[in-house]
Amino acid sequence: MIAKIESACLIGLEAARVQVEVNLAKGMPSFSIVGLPDASVREAKDRVVAAIRNTGFEFPSRRVTVNLAPADLRKEGACFDLAIAVGILMASEAISPKRWPRCLWLGELALDGSIRPVRGALPLARSLSRQANSALVLPSGNLEEVSYLSGIKLFPFLNLLGVVQWLHADGAPEPVVRNTVWKPGAEVNLVDLSEIKGQVMAKRALEISAAGGHNLLMIGPPGTGKSMLAQALPGILPSWTLQDALDATQVHSIAGVLQGPGLLPRRPYRSPHHSVSAVALLGGGDIPAPGEISLAHRGVLFLDELPEFRRDALEALRQPLEQGTIHIHRARGRATYPSDFLLIAAMNPCPCGYRGHPKKECECSGIKIQKYVGKISGPLLDRVDLQVELTALNVEELFENKKEAESSASVKARVEHARAIQEERYRNEKYSLRDNAHLWPRALARYCAFTSEGETILKAAVERLGFSARAFDRIRKVARTIADLEASKTIEARHIAEAIHYRCLDRQVRY
Repeated sequence: MIAKIESACLIGLEAARVQVEVNLAKGMPSFSIVGLPDASVREAKDRVVAAIRNTGFEFPSRRVTVNLAPADLRKEGACFDLAIAVGILMASEAISPKRWPRCLWLGELALDGSIRPVRGALPLARSLSRQANSALVLPSGNLEEVSYLSGIKLFPFLNLLGVVQWLHADGAPEPVVRNTVWKPGAEVNLVDLSEIKGQVMAKRALEISAAGGHNLLMIGPPGTGKSMLAQALPGILPSWTLQDALDATQVHSIAGVLQGPGLLPRRPYRSPHHSVSAVALLGGGDIPAPGEISLAHRGVLFLDELPEFRRDALEALRQPLEQGTIHIHRARGRATYPSDFLLIAAMNPCPCGYRGHPKKECECSGIKIQKYVGKISGPLLDRVDLQVELTALNVEELFENKKEAESSASVKARVEHARAIQEERYRNEKYSLRDNAHLWPRALARYCAFTSEGETILKAAVERLGFSARAFDRIRKVARTIADLEASKTIEARHIAEAIHYRCLDRQVRY
C-alpha cells in the first residue's frame, strides 16, 4: 500500500513543497529513504522506528521505501520525521483516520515519540502563509515563533500519539488561535550615552546614523570610547516592531541560534572577531547557511579593528551594503538571505594607534600608515556614509559631570521623531522605503533638493575633494537626515556643510 504525505523544506527563506511517499512491499524487512536525502534525513530511519514502537504501534515487517519528491531537490534536516512516521502508520493500516486534513507536516521525532522543534519553522510557515488555504502541523515548541502569522492554520502537537488521536477524533479540526498582541522585550542598553565621556561629535554622528540608517566608521586612538559608542547605538534606535521581529527571527530560526521560544525580543547586535572567515561573515557552506551579516538583519553589525579583517571578507560586503541582500552560490545549492543591517565600524588611525595623540608619540612611518589605512578600499569607504574622528580625552572631559551628559532616552526621542517624518514622507512610494539611507536615485532627486547656497558649498567640496558619484549621493542623504532631526522640510546650507564634515577620510585624502 502507498501513502502520500505533504511536507516542505527551505531553499533560502522560501518553502519548497516535498511529497513524502511511503510504500510497503513484500520481501525481506528493510527501510530505505530515497530522494536526495542528507545524513540527518537518512538517520530518520532509527528515530521513526523507535518513535512508532514507543508510541504503542508495531513497525511493519515489510520492505519500507520512503521517497521524498521531487528527487532532484536536496533534502536536509530532521523536519521530515513526523511525515514519514504518519505515512508508515497510514500505509500499514495501523491507523484509520476519520479525516485527512490538507496540511503540511513538520517535526523531528524523539525516540519516545515526542515531537521536537525544528529549525526554520518561522520562514517556512511565513512562506506558506502567502499561499491560499495553507495549514501546517508542527511541534508545539515552534508554535510561539509562528503564532503571529496570519493566513495559515496551525496545528501544534507534543507527541506522535497526540497526532494519531487527533486524526481519529470526530468533527472538523480546529486550528490554534493566532496571537494578535505582541510586545517587544525590555530594553537592555549595554551602555547609555550619558556614561560616555566627551566625544560630542561622535555622539552626534551616532544620532544621525540611527535617525537615517546610515553606516558609520569611527577612527581614533585606543581608549577613546569607540566600542562603548557602538554598544550604545541599540539604545537609541527606533522601537522594535513586530514586522522587524519577524524579519530578523526567521534568519535566526534557519541558523538554529534562537536563544528561546518566540520572536527575538530586541534588535540583534552582532560583533564578530576580526579573525572571522569570509564564509562565517557572509554565509555559505556546502548547503548555504546565513552568516553574521544576515544574523544582524534589522539590527547592528559592529566590526571593531576594521583593517584587521580579511580583505576578501570586507570587499564582499559591498553588495549587501548596497542591496540589503546576499546571494550565495555553491555547488550543492543556492540561497538568498536578507542583510539589511546598520554597519558600525571602528579602527585606529595607524598601526600603533597613536597618530594625532596629544601625549603619546606615533611610531609609524608614512608608508606604514598608508598601507594600514589602504586595507580598506575606496569602494567600501564610499558605502560608509559617516566617517568621524575621535580624539583622546583631556583632563576636563574625564572629570565631567555625568548628570550634564545627554541620556540615550532623550536622543532616542529625537531619532523616533525623525523616523516618523521619513515614514510619513515615503508612505505613498511605490517601493517600500524605510529610511533616508535607502533612497534610490529617482527618490533622491525628489526629496533631497537643497538651496542654492547649499548647492554652492557642495559643488566646491566635490571639486576640491574629488567625491565619487556615490559619495555625492550619500552626502545628500545624510543632509536629508540632519534636516529631519531639525524637522526642516528643506535642506539648508548648514545641513550640507555638516554632512561634508563627516567624510573625514575624503577630506584628508585617506591620511
